[in-house]
Amino acid sequence: MSERILVSVREGVADVKLNRAEKLNALDQAMFEALADTGRELATDRSLRSVVLSGEGRAFCAGLDFTGFMAMAGEGSASVTPRRNPLEREPGSPANFAQSAAYVWIELPVPVIAAVHGVAYGGGLQLALGADIRLVAPDARLSVREIQWGLIPDMSGTQTLRHLVRQDVARELTYTGRIVSGTEAAELGLATRVSDTPYQDALELAREIAGRSPDAVRAAKQLLTAAPLVSVEEGLLLEEKLQRSLIGGRNQIEAVQANLQKRDPKFHDPD
Repeated sequence: MSERILVSVREGVADVKLNRAEKLNALDQAMFEALADTGRELATDRSLRSVVLSGEGRAFCAGLDFTGFMAMAGEGSASVTPRRNPLEREPGSPANFAQSAAYVWIELPVPVIAAVHGVAYGGGLQLALGADIRLVAPDARLSVREIQWGLIPDMSGTQTLRHLVRQDVARELTYTGRIVSGTEAAELGLATRVSDTPYQDALELAREIAGRSPDAVRAAKQLLTAAPLVSVEEGLLLEEKLQRSLIGGRNQIEAVQANLQKRDPKFHDPD
């Protein structure tokens, strides 16, 4: 793993931390690469049950590093010129290089919980929107910040934002770059709920999810991710297909037996 990201895995829960505290975890070339690479590496771990995504220091993520922005605009020195074109398509993914830093968490087969404190601006907010669940400190500050730089959200945020808030709300936030508190974010739908201790609560929730059947949790994420993007017929067919794959499986049987016997289940890693 890159030094930009700290990862520890315990009992199926991956604790993933952006590790650039002195820059409020701002997104530079190395951070973009580390986020995408970390997500892809975790996706290969069949023992993985859930992920907590957070930021070291005083913030979740302040968005695009301004030095990197100047380099993208062609005004930076050779030493900060991006090694990769941010619009380059990623093999096997609908996302390009820049989008993959956030979209890889949507593609991850297990639930991702973002613990947001401090600021989540621009790309930082888009990264949080790539998570399944967002626990946000009441005094956190969130913003669709790209308009400040004369840009639009381009890290998959438009694809996630539209499923979370009303269209007029998405437009207001995008057109203005208005900063909202964690409390307002929960009211608008940007956050799942407010938490005074988002990181600790995210870990607790991740452990709870990790105690459920990994087959069922992965199937649920696949189904819920696809649901807004497919027709009713396709959604119902996928629901039936996934349920058929679960019924009678060893983890489904173990879930039933553990409930009947009033004991903790002992699940197997997904095949």
